[in-house]
Amino acid sequence: MKNVFNIIKEYGLALCFFFAVTGFVFFGLYQAKAAQHEEALRIARESIMRGAIRCYALEGVYPPSYDYLRENYGIQVDEEKYTVFYDIFASNMMPDVTVIEK
Repeated sequence: MKNVFNIIKEYGLALCFFFAVTGFVFFGLYQAKAAQHEEALRIARESIMRGAIRCYALEGVYPPSYDYLRENYGIQVDEEKYTVFYDIFASNMMPDVTVIEK
């Protein structure tokens, strides 16, 4: 029976290669997940902004609240997953929209 040191000595390079490839795969998956998360936040914010601009084009004023956008323009953001901050200074100035993960 071979002991552990002989196995490592015999297959050391192959084991290092295997663990390196496995590490790169997991790192790539982690990076893809992070990029997907950032993309989802960007899409949510852009959909709210497009709705606000559409409201301004049709009504002549920006929507007074995020709830108004949801009710009248069908804007949907997963509210179990994200929190939306919709701040408006005046009806003729573009609102400040921030979307963060809960």
